[in-house]
Amino acid sequence: MTPADTGASTVVDAASAASDSLASSDSRMAPGGPGYRRMSFALFLAGVATFALLYSTQALLPLISGDLGVTASDASWTVAAATGGLAVFVLPMSALSERFGRRTVMTASLAVAVTVGLLVPFAPSLPALVALRAVQGAALAGLPASATAYLAEEVRPRALVTAIGLFVAGNSVGGMSGRIITGWVAQEWGWRIAVGVIGLVAVACAVAFRLLLPAPKHFTPGSLRPRVLVRTVRDHLANPLLRRLYAIGALFMTVFGGVYTVIGYRLAEAPFSLPQGLIGSIFLVYLVGTVSASTAGRLVGRLGRRGALYLGAGTTAAGLLLSLAPSLPLVLLGLVLITAGFFAGHAVASSAVGKTAQHGRAQASALYQSAYYVGSSAGSTVGAVAFHSGGWAGTVGVGVLAVLGVVVITVSGSLAARRQAGDAPVTALSLSR
Repeated sequence: MTPADTGASTVVDAASAASDSLASSDSRMAPGGPGYRRMSFALFLAGVATFALLYSTQALLPLISGDLGVTASDASWTVAAATGGLAVFVLPMSALSERFGRRTVMTASLAVAVTVGLLVPFAPSLPALVALRAVQGAALAGLPASATAYLAEEVRPRALVTAIGLFVAGNSVGGMSGRIITGWVAQEWGWRIAVGVIGLVAVACAVAFRLLLPAPKHFTPGSLRPRVLVRTVRDHLANPLLRRLYAIGALFMTVFGGVYTVIGYRLAEAPFSLPQGLIGSIFLVYLVGTVSASTAGRLVGRLGRRGALYLGAGTTAAGLLLSLAPSLPLVLLGLVLITAGFFAGHAVASSAVGKTAQHGRAQASALYQSAYYVGSSAGSTVGAVAFHSGGWAGTVGVGVLAVLGVVVITVSGSLAARRQAGDAPVTALSLSR
């Protein structure tokens, strides 16, 4: 029987026409449409500037220690202060963006951050440097708090994942390139010039961002109501599934922050004795994390959330143990495994937050980011203290304990969900399939 006989063609044509009509009436941006390419490139540049500034001192810690006459644990505060400032202010910034607009908050955040970035090279002492970095991190909190909300409001749903992916790619590229650039520049001209170069790059990115980003058309200002915000935060923190997700994100980042804060010291010492430029180039390993994060969805499809988290934790632990070897190729392979495991676990946990939260998803995401950067600050500081006390083995020990924490939380989440559901399949961070 032909489609004409059944009327199927008429139904399909009508559905197609309705879909086309709905799409044409949606004034939000889509690939190929006006403003979409400008918007994507603008947010990509914002991501580059954010993460280049946030971690601008991480690859330079051995040089900062030598110049200012401080220990590794003291110098690590230049990283911890920035990520800690972001962790503290990401939630308030998310509230400000609801009142004053996403583009306004992002523009102001970048303006303050790049201004501070130009002052950082002139810091006369470690306390002054740490204070400037804390202010810089607090200012940068306005970017992650506002960018995803801007995209959700201004981009059509079908294009949203791609648009967010470009912003995340900017984060990754900024974090990687910032460390590599500072490493090679510092090798020739010192850490102050290197940080200044990153500041100038960030200024160029910030100016281009403001000129390119289209004005919002779908933003509706809200009121700053502290009671509503407090109630939403309280509800999220009362949710045991979300608490476990926040803890897992923090613990994974504790490992990552500790390893990459201290690795420069390990590679600068015997038996490796690498120059600063090559140490900075180690951060090319970040590309492995970009790949593992993008495949996290497929891992969850095959292994379930619990299986994907176990795989991420196991891969990270294997990398930590392998990095103990006194062989540069094995240390690099260990970094590859640590990076792949971390990004996979982070992607699984962060994606589950939006699915778990039933309301106030922006605040739920902000709380995850806050926990995530608290983990970064803790890892940077504790990992450096452990290195100062027990060498690289001490830093690895801190990382292994954090990975064990991820495993314990994952198992406890599964057991709690099974007690609630009996023999029913476990869901969400229930961590079953």
